[in-house]
Amino acid sequence: MNTGRVTVPTDIDVIEDTIEIIKKWKADAIRDCDGTDMPEALRKMDIKQYATYYTTRKDNAWAKEHPDEMQQMYLMSDFVTAKDTCLRIKIMEHFYKDQFKVNPTNDIHRWWEVIDRTTDTVVSNWYFDEENGDVVIEEAIPYHAYTVSFLAFIVWDPVHMYNFLTNDWVDEEHQMTLDVRLPETQKHVIEKLHKFCREREDVNVVRFTTFFHQFTLQFDEFAREKFVDWYGYSASVSPYILEQFEKEVGYKFRPEFIINKGFHNSQFCVPSKEYKDFIDFQQKEVCKLAKVLVDICHSYGKEAMMFLGDHWIGTEPYGKYFSEIGLDAVVGSVGSGSTLRLISDIKGVKYTEGRFLPYFFPDTFHEGGDPLQEAKVNWVTARRAILRSPVDRIGYGGYLKLALKFPEFIEYVSEVCDEFRELYEHVGKQTPHNLLKVGVLNSYGELRRWGAHLVHHAIRYKQIYSYTGVLESLSGFPFDVKFISFEELRENPDILNDIDVVLNYGSSYTSFSGGEEFDEKIITILRRYVDNGGGFIGIGEPTACARNGK
Repeated sequence: MNTGRVTVPTDIDVIEDTIEIIKKWKADAIRDCDGTDMPEALRKMDIKQYATYYTTRKDNAWAKEHPDEMQQMYLMSDFVTAKDTCLRIKIMEHFYKDQFKVNPTNDIHRWWEVIDRTTDTVVSNWYFDEENGDVVIEEAIPYHAYTVSFLAFIVWDPVHMYNFLTNDWVDEEHQMTLDVRLPETQKHVIEKLHKFCREREDVNVVRFTTFFHQFTLQFDEFAREKFVDWYGYSASVSPYILEQFEKEVGYKFRPEFIINKGFHNSQFCVPSKEYKDFIDFQQKEVCKLAKVLVDICHSYGKEAMMFLGDHWIGTEPYGKYFSEIGLDAVVGSVGSGSTLRLISDIKGVKYTEGRFLPYFFPDTFHEGGDPLQEAKVNWVTARRAILRSPVDRIGYGGYLKLALKFPEFIEYVSEVCDEFRELYEHVGKQTPHNLLKVGVLNSYGELRRWGAHLVHHAIRYKQIYSYTGVLESLSGFPFDVKFISFEELRENPDILNDIDVVLNYGSSYTSFSGGEEFDEKIITILRRYVDNGGGFIGIGEPTACARNGK
């Protein structure tokens, strides 16, 4: 039986156990995780060493000295109805106060926006009462509803916050955020990475978790998830970045480009031209800066690996600029067949790695918990996709000491590792036989390959579980799957020439079914395609858009 292709998490209190697990799982790499440390005793071990590396947090000293250089997010207040001509809106109501702090220091009348949502008009006559945290609207129209879009500093990193609350880290300081796009902080982060690479000669792989901008993740006043979008760009903003964006595109930025009536441009929304311009700009700038950090790792003879999650916004691996980063590897969490394909289909890296579930955290590994069942479901679900497009490695993360309390789980993972290696040996990077070529048609196309209907990574939602099931099925079917955007189809109708069937699925007026995307050109192209023998399958409310009696 082959060995290797497996990464094991470790910590300072499980040194001997780690060595035993390495032998049992026939692993060839070890890693630290958030909340754990690589033991000195294992640093010289003849095994590949991953070091989890953070550019945007775990540096509170710098954040406290530079409070204006923390990351920021666009937030929107509740819809509040005026009952007279003066309206006060408590903009931070229903947000978690430990996560955000209002930023009143920049030109708020430029970077904030008050909107009459009843008439969809911008309001200019308002001011911010900083002492009470209220935006005061003068000359409000009674019984019209108003919102405030505003910038807030992310004073507690949301990933650390999640880990803190999940693990009950009561004595640990909240980790603040750094905006690495700002010149002074950027210089500091670059110097810090040089220092790390010099001092940690034992590290073979710098595992960036991740680069610069967290996906949109807001918590409510009870520390529950209020809004989440794994593809969301709402936390990739600052006046510095937005001024650069204005220079790039040649028009004035509006907060509404991000807020979008409170939908925060969730990928369920059909993207506007301005939003597409913004995410393209961010991808270009993020990938350019990420390359600087990757080049530093290479200059010290280390590989650079990116975690596909957390602060990954702007690095989209199926975007135009990703390959320019020069990464050696991408690792991501595997919660399904489609999320495995999200990782394994990435081009332009030497290898990909799937971090399998469950994560070794106490929300699963506790008395009465059943990590074995979760592991079985996770493996069987992902295995279908592995047969079509395998990742090159697998691994686990979290507190190994928790997993060790479940010997049946440890034994099962050993079987998974052996089975994975056997599958990889037979499948490898061969092109599988395909019965059909399927074109999935939506607003994002290849940019969001295998990510359609993804809200929070690998978590299914009642309203869309049937749609996520479509993609899950495709991840393991003997089909060559291509993702096509409406924009791409308009520009190049011939893209359908080698497509056997077009699949359009989703609820009405979403980016997945298309809504207003179904204009005269798209309708004509698809009718011609079907008339010439192509197939068209719709699920849910495909092509749904009320127009001209149809």
